[in-house]
Amino acid sequence: MTISKRTKAKKNLIVILFVLAVVISGIVGYSVYRNIQNNGGTVVTVGVVGNSDDVIWEAVQKELDNEKSGITIQTKAFQDGIYANQAQANGELDLTAFQHYAFLNQEKEQKGYKLTAIGETYVSPLNLYSKKYKSVKDFKAGDKIAIPNNATNTGRALKVLDSAGLIKLKDNTKANPTVDDIAENPSGIDIELNDAAAIINLLPDYAGGITNTNFIIDAGMSTEDAVYQAPVDANNKSFKPYINIIVARDDQKNNAAYKKIVDAYHTKAVAKAITKNYKGAAVPVFKY
Repeated sequence: MTISKRTKAKKNLIVILFVLAVVISGIVGYSVYRNIQNNGGTVVTVGVVGNSDDVIWEAVQKELDNEKSGITIQTKAFQDGIYANQAQANGELDLTAFQHYAFLNQEKEQKGYKLTAIGETYVSPLNLYSKKYKSVKDFKAGDKIAIPNNATNTGRALKVLDSAGLIKLKDNTKANPTVDDIAENPSGIDIELNDAAAIINLLPDYAGGITNTNFIIDAGMSTEDAVYQAPVDANNKSFKPYINIIVARDDQKNNAAYKKIVDAYHTKAVAKAITKNYKGAAVPVFKY
């Protein structure tokens, strides 16, 4: 089948318009950035994963504006925190705000990143979701459950399954248990490790899945959709490794602008935004 000249011209026009839109968007973004700098302001880029924390950072920005700080936050979303940390280590980001202590420490140990936590944000548990079942009791032998494949969240997910009674770990207080730490599997479920961001899309084919709350929110779901929610207690020492943090490069940990951002984050208005956004599934851990 031949394509008419009119059809080709139409397709070429669409391509040209798309390219122009990208170029114009880049020019406008850079122009805004330059205007802020020229007016004596400071632009701070914050790497995040997904868009679930957008309303929280809007609340932080409002606090900064109320204080006439001259600081403008620009968030940059990544699909995976590994790439966000890499970008920050390379100097492409000023701060990141998506990970907990356990993940950061793992990244530093494996890759030698010079990164450090400069402020705590909230703690949010992993929950068990299913498109097939309504209760933990419905799971049966042979059912596949997907859990995150990075070491820290693998351990957290196994603790959720232990708490739900689907498996029994040898020691549920161990920092990062692996599948080798499973002592018993009374439910007979099959546990499969997958990329955390992809687990929601696997639910139609899996009996269940455990993943981070930000991916749940980004998928238009709610933590209330979980068939099992692990209890949240910010004062529980076992939660400490899983407290989310704002991270800077080591040589910038005392940056005055970053300190103002942390102070703006640690306010009552932001705490309310966290609670409202996550409907109680995330608990602020800072005092205000």
